[in-house]
Parts: sequence; C-alpha cells; structure tokens
Amino acid sequence: MPALFSLLAACLMLLLPITSLQAAPEIAIDVGHGGRDSGAISARGRSEFEFNRDLAGQLAQTLAERGRRVRPVNFDGNIGSLAARPEAAVGSDFFISIHHDSVGEAWLLPWLWEGVERTHTEVKRGYGIFVSANNPDPATSLLCASAMGAMLRRAGFVPSDWHGRKHAPADAENGVWYFDNLVVLYRTTLPAVLFEAGVIKHKDEELELLDPARQARMADALATGLAACLQVTGKPVPD
Repeated sequence: MPALFSLLAACLMLLLPITSLQAAPEIAIDVGHGGRDSGAISARGRSEFEFNRDLAGQLAQTLAERGRRVRPVNFDGNIGSLAARPEAAVGSDFFISIHHDSVGEAWLLPWLWEGVERTHTEVKRGYGIFVSANNPDPATSLLCASAMGAMLRRAGFVPSDWHGRKHAPADAENGVWYFDNLVVLYRTTLPAVLFEAGVIKHKDEELELLDPARQARMADALATGLAACLQVTGKPVPD
C-alpha cells in the first residue's frame, strides 16, 4: 500500500500543532450509544457508553491540542437515532464513531464481582476498525482507517482477529474490516470509520481500557494517523 507509506511519513510532520484553525479539517467524533441504549456491559458492570465517552473526550482533546477542529456528536448521549448521528456531522470532513466491543453469549463465562454475578470472556480482545464499501468515499475511509490502524500497531496496540469470523478484511494487518451495512458508515456524506477500542467483556482488557494513560496513548495514535491521512488526501475545508 504505497500511499500508506507516504502517509506514515507525513505523520512525522504532524506532531506539532498547525497554526490556523481555519485551515484545519473538521473531524466529527461520535460517542456510540447513549441514554436509550447504553451498549454492552463490561465484565465489572460499567456501560459501554461510559467507556466510549471517556475515549472520545480524550481524542477530542488530543486533536484540539494539535489545532484540529472537532465537532462533538452525542457526547451527552441524547441522540437516539443512528441516522441522526451522521446528520449531526454534515459539513465536517471526517466522521469517527467510538465504540467498545463485547462477545457472543457462547464465549461468556460466569464470575462474581463485588458480590454480583456477572459474565466475562477470556478469548477475545483487541481493537477493530470498520469501514463500509457503501460509504460515499470508501477510498478515503479505508486509507484513514489503515493509517490509524498502522499508528495503533506502532504504539503497541494489537488488533483483534476475531472480526474475521464475520467480516471481510479490508486491511486485516492493521485491524480494518468491512461492515457495509452500518448506518453510521453509509448514511453519511463523509468518509467515516467505526472504531472498537477493545473488548470490555474481557476482564483484563477492561482494566487496561479504563487506564487514562492508555486512553491518551490510543488517542494519540488515532489522531496522528487521521491527521496525516486528511493532509495527504487534501480533504476540502467547509466554508
């Protein structure tokens, strides 16, 4: 993937913030789930929405510190409709939806945490990035997904290979998979990805995902890859 090598080289140019906010692409960051549907429940009973909001906030802060414009979507959890999320991002240059993963019932084991019976898994962990071939700009979506995945791997994060059980690989080495019918990926005017940061049903990875320092390191990798991709592709800046 020659374009990706050029893109990663450009990452080195993006470690310092740019000086003009007007020249920066705007990145819409969506917090997955919310009040009506809190998403998966972790091994210790915390909602996915809370994990999503924490990481999305860290990513927004990291991008803003580098001079990138950020449009928060569903940070308060009040957007109930999936279609309303990309609608809230119209006018931005890129859409990223932040999620955390679970696992099927067949792979869950019972355990007791603080006197409450809960479930956990020991077999699935790691991040995943999803793109849709039905997105209006699948090429940019995939290029940015691959760039973010490459930077995550460079930072020491490991992609999950479990997604290959249900999804076709887009760039499996960097943890990118096709999920063509995801509403937030195809019902949009923007290049878009959905990011699964890790598996909150895995009781060891859950603790890692709660670590603010790890969240900051993950956000740094995502921000570097995404900013480099948008610079290389030259996405237009909205008026």
